Amino acid sequence: MLRVRMTEETLATRYTEQEMRTPTHFGTGQEAVAVGVCSALDAGDMVYTHHRSHNHFIARGGSVYELAAELYGRIDGCSLGRGGSVHLTDRDKGFMVSSAILAETVATAVGTALAYAMDGEAKVAVCFFGEGTLDEGAFYEAINFASIRKLPVVFACENNLYATESPLSVRQAPGSDLCDRLRAFKVTSERVDGNDVAAVYDAAVRAVQQARSGGGPVFLECMTYRWREHVGPMFDHDAKRSYRDKAEFDAWVARDPVRRSATRLIEQGVATAAEVEVWAAETKAEIEATVERARQAPWPAVDTLFENA
Repeated sequence: MLRVRMTEETLATRYTEQEMRTPTHFGTGQEAVAVGVCSALDAGDMVYTHHRSHNHFIARGGSVYELAAELYGRIDGCSLGRGGSVHLTDRDKGFMVSSAILAETVATAVGTALAYAMDGEAKVAVCFFGEGTLDEGAFYEAINFASIRKLPVVFACENNLYATESPLSVRQAPGSDLCDRLRAFKVTSERVDGNDVAAVYDAAVRAVQQARSGGGPVFLECMTYRWREHVGPMFDHDAKRSYRDKAEFDAWVARDPVRRSATRLIEQGVATAAEVEVWAAETKAEIEATVERARQAPWPAVDTLFENA
């Protein structure tokens, strides 16, 4: 989680220099979901995700250098400098693709799970998405098919309470329960504290085991919160946006998943406070050097513009 957090913070700081010319959705505050779920996967499993994709890419083992180079539009980027922040890929690491279209990768993850089932492979497809995806019709077509066929797919919902700047209260009827929606399709569903990496990991292990063993798909609703604006590096209140209350924001920041994890390690005697500080400092220095190296990487050659089109 330190690696994910430091990557996001470094990229957010450098983004203000206006050299990364791609819309960028930062996932600061949501690290525990990506790390907890990806830690429960095997190397042969495949991950799909959405526009807020950096956390999942790094948690799955993606290269910080290739991520940063992609944001800078350089040839060493994971998508050869052509995809930008929302179109990442590293198939060798089990990270198929990210997409800005809500529910698109839910359908493609289900397709991958279908291929695993047809080929008799004991592999699992995982799809990350925000709760706004449950407002899309394509989502329900995909989960219905996955349920009927008992496909090996895990749906990891990062419920951060807002779709862009629209709260749940204006998008769902009072008393709505996302897990109940999935249960109506006979999909095993569980709500978990998405800011507790151990809780996410435990739930993900159960979900992956069920999917891999032929028990059908699982839906995990991970309750979390994004700290920064919907798209861009700023904090909403610094930008004078008022769609969410500052007290609500502060309450969620107090539940910082990185700090909670560090506190647990210290309390359990796994590490000392001094060791945690050293890890943070070393990780930050490494990430900053890596991002700067990516900034200096070469541009794609003009004559390759139409390759892979």
